[in-house]
Amino acid sequence: MTPKPVYLSHLLLLILFLATIQLSEQLEFSQFETLLKVQQLLGYPSALSPLSSTSDFCNIEPTPYLTLVCYEDSLTQLHFVGNNEYAPLPPNFSSDTLFTTLGSLSSLKVLSLVSLGLWGPLPESIAQLSSLEILNISSNHFNGAIPSQLSLLRNLQSVVLDDNSIHGEIPDWLGSLQGLAVLSMKKNLLSGSLPTSLDALQTLRVLDLSSNQLSGEVPHLKNLANLQVLNLENNTFGPHFPSLPTKLVSIVLRNNSFRLSVPSGLSSFYLLQRLDLSLNSFVGPFPSSLLSLPSINYLDVSSNKFTGMLFKNMSCNDDLHFVNLSSNLLKGEIPSCLEPKTRVVLFARNCLSDKNQDQHPSDFCSNEALAVKIIPHQPKHKRTTSKAVIVSSMGGVVGVVLILGVVILVVTRVHKKQVVKIPSKSPLENVTSQLHNEAEVKTTTRSIIEHIIRRVPDKLAVETLTRSIKEHVMSRVKNKRVVRASTRSIIEHVSSVNTAKLLTDASK
Repeated sequence: MTPKPVYLSHLLLLILFLATIQLSEQLEFSQFETLLKVQQLLGYPSALSPLSSTSDFCNIEPTPYLTLVCYEDSLTQLHFVGNNEYAPLPPNFSSDTLFTTLGSLSSLKVLSLVSLGLWGPLPESIAQLSSLEILNISSNHFNGAIPSQLSLLRNLQSVVLDDNSIHGEIPDWLGSLQGLAVLSMKKNLLSGSLPTSLDALQTLRVLDLSSNQLSGEVPHLKNLANLQVLNLENNTFGPHFPSLPTKLVSIVLRNNSFRLSVPSGLSSFYLLQRLDLSLNSFVGPFPSSLLSLPSINYLDVSSNKFTGMLFKNMSCNDDLHFVNLSSNLLKGEIPSCLEPKTRVVLFARNCLSDKNQDQHPSDFCSNEALAVKIIPHQPKHKRTTSKAVIVSSMGGVVGVVLILGVVILVVTRVHKKQVVKIPSKSPLENVTSQLHNEAEVKTTTRSIIEHIIRRVPDKLAVETLTRSIKEHVMSRVKNKRVVRASTRSIIEHVSSVNTAKLLTDASK
């Protein structure tokens, strides 16, 4: 009776083994059905033709167009690359149906659908690929915005959306993908500025956003200690040079709107191999230390406004095989370290003494350099101008006061003459003298009034003020009042008539 349990346990193990085999076969068949469905949705491209010849997809020999990788009978990697079949798929194609079908591959970690003619917006169903770590859908016709459902794929390490028609802004939630190492979205229609959340991607090694319609200042990226490749080419970023980590291997800022100086700290980028700052408007002295960076082998600073002198005895990195200094404002001589024929060295359209390549005359660079130096200080000119307006306005007010003083002085002199001469003259002579004095005052006052009108912008206020002054002056002359009292009255009246208005108008 004792052997019975042993036989029973063996039987149970056999049943479990058979069930496992059956489940594995069902799982494998389900995955195979999914692959056939994908092949159908993609219009049976030649890249997927090996699927039609065998059901043992885990052992299909890899080709440049199709690679399947399995782990314990579960499909973990799926690579489809079109054989130059880049034309859009027929109108009945549905990107939502495609990603919903792929969502049944629960163990899929790597998905590459490259150059297959896929089109339409990236669907929300992409969130069903919960195990996905690498997504590459480059060289297709996808459009629309980047779906927020992509943020649900917390295991993502690489996102490559290159060469599509994806538009809209780069979403702020990208900063929540804390495991992201590669983010490449070049050759799309993305616009707007970069989100500051990118600085939170501590594991990011590659950031390529070239050939889009992005603009504005590049946010602070100095905290991305693992960043090795930065490519922002063909956008309109600027004007300030971005704040970057020092362990970068490649920096490409070509064809943007950077127009200020290059930071001196760039000379401490000891791992930098490729630096391309061409087709911008960088100003200031050319940092000659870039030629001798420890790892540099490619340097392009052409089509900027770098100034300064080059000397024969400058040092260069021996591995530097390409240098382009063309179209700047450099003077002096080409360093002897750049002369070996094994290097490609371009330096045309500067003011260098070497005439092997087309050069401008020395005066050209001098004049252009003087103009360039003004550029960084333009904002200050606006403040200076506003100050100059205030000073000029105050000067105008002071001028009015001085002119009024002249009026008072003229009146005083006229009255003094009148006080002295009246006793020695006959009544007729007094009347004649009085009329002459009145005419003199009128003439002088009219001259002063015309001068005030020319100097002060508010003509109506000036005319009102001067008319009032004239009336008071003539009134005092006719009444033969004491000059001191007349002067005090004029000053008091000037203080009460439009003085505040004149100051306000002059300060505008």
